[in-house]
Amino acid sequence: MFDPIQLKSFLAVAQTRNFTRAAERLGISQPTVSQHVRKLELAAGRTLIARDTRDVRLTDNGDAMAGFARTILAANDVATRYFSGSAMRGRLRFGTADDLAITGLPRILREFRQLYPQINLELTVSQSDQLHRRLKSGQLDLVFVKWVSGAQEGDVVKKDTFAWVGLEQTVLEPGTPVPVITYPVPSLSRKLALEALEDAGRTWQVTCTTKQISGVLAALRAGIGIAVMPTSLVPDDLKIITQRFNLPPVGDVDFTLIRNPLANTKVVDALTQSIMGRKLTPLGRR
Repeated sequence: MFDPIQLKSFLAVAQTRNFTRAAERLGISQPTVSQHVRKLELAAGRTLIARDTRDVRLTDNGDAMAGFARTILAANDVATRYFSGSAMRGRLRFGTADDLAITGLPRILREFRQLYPQINLELTVSQSDQLHRRLKSGQLDLVFVKWVSGAQEGDVVKKDTFAWVGLEQTVLEPGTPVPVITYPVPSLSRKLALEALEDAGRTWQVTCTTKQISGVLAALRAGIGIAVMPTSLVPDDLKIITQRFNLPPVGDVDFTLIRNPLANTKVVDALTQSIMGRKLTPLGRR
């Protein structure tokens, strides 16, 4: 049987990719976190975390253990609340970027509501910049957004790279403007995409502006133009065409959880832990 305390330390390292930050999150010392991880590795008989001077990453066995750890700790929490007669209560105003909502996030939120039925979860789906403004104005407690890579704000759930996306049969005639499908201003992907084209000396024309990822995908599938998307969110029926047409790189992006410091810490921590380290591929991707 695996020790829940060791599992918590391991999961904190898996989520932060940093022993010091994991210790700060748990309120214990960094040597204690390291000791917990070593003991867990001994109990499992496998190396779970690969370390060097620059990087901390999960091994394949570590990825598997992270999934088991979440399940074990969740079950332990349910049992503890059942027999103690206590349950986490509160209101949680959560906002997510709309393209992140087409990933496995709905499943994560469903599991969260089953685990914490007395938390009133209010969901807002919008563009990242708008969500961030609402968070700063106190209208939201936690947001899950696409953010500038390396922004040093919030907890990074996943690092990704923007790519140009279109149909397999997409054709871009030499010398003609690049047909761009995009979100309206303000939009991080729009800003970076158009700046990249201009820096590369490529002319462009916005052929579709839409506020929702469903509109972006519909326009792409209709062949109206091409769009910039995080690489990991590209559906199976669309293709990355950056290299094919010598399109300029757009840059990196972080999928980031940013919290309101005035929000209910325990409730925000609970949802943050539910999301951190989970796979967020598009629904239906094989």
